[in-house]
Amino acid sequence: MAARSSSGGRKAGAGKGRGRGKTLAPSKAKRGLDAADISIAIDDERIAALAAQVRESGGAPIGAYREPLSGSTVLVAAIPLASVQPTPFQRDLSPTHTKRLAQKIDEAGSFLDPIIVVRGEKGEFTTPNGRHRLAAAKVLGLRQITALISPDEGLAFRILALNTEKAHNLKDRSLEVIRMARALARREPRAKETDFAAQFESAEFLTLGILYAKDARFAGGAYGSFLRKVDRFADRTLAVSLREREGYASRLREIDTRVRKVVKALEARGFKSPYLRAFVVARINPVRFHRAKAGDTKPAMPIAAALTRMTAAAKNFDVGKVRTSDLALVAALSSD
Repeated sequence: MAARSSSGGRKAGAGKGRGRGKTLAPSKAKRGLDAADISIAIDDERIAALAAQVRESGGAPIGAYREPLSGSTVLVAAIPLASVQPTPFQRDLSPTHTKRLAQKIDEAGSFLDPIIVVRGEKGEFTTPNGRHRLAAAKVLGLRQITALISPDEGLAFRILALNTEKAHNLKDRSLEVIRMARALARREPRAKETDFAAQFESAEFLTLGILYAKDARFAGGAYGSFLRKVDRFADRTLAVSLREREGYASRLREIDTRVRKVVKALEARGFKSPYLRAFVVARINPVRFHRAKAGDTKPAMPIAAALTRMTAAAKNFDVGKVRTSDLALVAALSSD
């Protein structure tokens, strides 16, 4: 879809990278090694001692190469989980993230992302960027983990800069999921939406992805709680389900249009708060008080019915009944 301005016209310069943001110009100056210079033998003197240490730890050297940018040597190996520890200066382990990562790896059926390993001050193996993958491997009960081992001990400190890569936010994740879904619908026309639940992660990403694809500035975060309670994967073909979701997304855009009008009316009455939209959406959310029981995955109500009730609530919203204390409560909850 072509990138467009808020007025509906095509952005200046939109072209080859339509709808994908700004284009990145490749460097005209070429750097790094040629293919013939990259591969090296495991018994090469630059890597032999490291390969021997891997064998002593109970692991297995797999291959070796010179890193294409700097030319530094790297050993590809499988090493026992007990032989490697995370460096002490990286972020604390998140048990929730570790369990989720282990689940996704198990669902994929493959552990394809090697950790980076260097030798510590005492010669031990440490990983400066694989704490959660290492922990997930332990949760899964793996004997060995694949690693890219560098003899450069200083890499453990320099690699921290690579861990500042922007994480997925709601928009990024939703767009990724809807693009994946549309490609799969073309590739596997008879497959059901439920067949891809693991890849899509959560049903609301599909609906929000449709909205973000049409309007990159859509306030998806305001509707996340609502959708999580009513949006579920459909037991229909992906193509059919996506057409149905187009309808849901259209209805949600209409609701948001009314919400924006309510927000403007509240501002005209003197209400000034960054939580006005969240407050209005919460008030018209028909399932805001629903609390699912443990293990209950059913929607609070069918999404079509929920959208109908939400539309009616938005139409009938009485700005005259809003009090300052109501907004103060929303602000306090949002801060928490």
